[in-house]
Amino acid sequence: MTSPERRPPRTGYRLRVDGHLGAHWAASFNGFTVTHEPDGTSVLTGQVADQAELHGLLDRVRDLGLTLVGVEAAQAPTDGAT
Repeated sequence: MTSPERRPPRTGYRLRVDGHLGAHWAASFNGFTVTHEPDGTSVLTGQVADQAELHGLLDRVRDLGLTLVGVEAAQAPTDGAT
C-alpha cells in the first residue's frame, strides 16, 4: 500500500459571496481584502494559518447571513522546483 502524495499547504484563499460588501467587512474577516466583481459578487482574498482558521471564516460567512458562492485555494509560493 502506498502513501498518499503530500502537497504543500494551501494558505491563500478566495471566498466569493453574493452581493457587493463594503470595505469595512474586511475587519470581520481577519484582514482579508474585499474586491467587487462585475457579476455582483464580492471576493474576499487572504491567508489562513490552517484549516481550523479557514473553517472559522466559513462559519463567519454563515453567521453573517452571506450567501457563499465559492471557495478557491491557492498553493503557497514555491521555489520553482518540481
